[in-house]
Amino acid sequence: MSEPGSDQRIDYVELSVGDIPRAREFYGAAFGWSFTDYGPDYCEFSDGRLKGGFARGTPRGSGGPLVILYAVDLEGTQRHIEEAGGRVSKPIFRFPGGRRFHFEDPEGYELAVWSDR
Repeated sequence: MSEPGSDQRIDYVELSVGDIPRAREFYGAAFGWSFTDYGPDYCEFSDGRLKGGFARGTPRGSGGPLVILYAVDLEGTQRHIEEAGGRVSKPIFRFPGGRRFHFEDPEGYELAVWSDR
């Protein structure tokens, strides 16, 4: 099914993880995402705007494309990530357009969070 405005836009993000329940727990606690399980080897996530999935496999960690999330409260989001078991890999810094930080999830993926505030 195609939707107007969806052509050539990021539609889905899939992460290969070694432990699907751990990934669900982390992203649910850190960001409040919802999940739909499709058997023991796949779990779809939704952040309310974009969907993606956790596929059971070998985690690839950092080094690929950087997934960047947006947050109104950057410090509060960092706190949620750390409380959920994430590790800040690059503390909050300024860049043209706002501020951001990088973190690693329990599977070793590096992501970033930015805010224009």
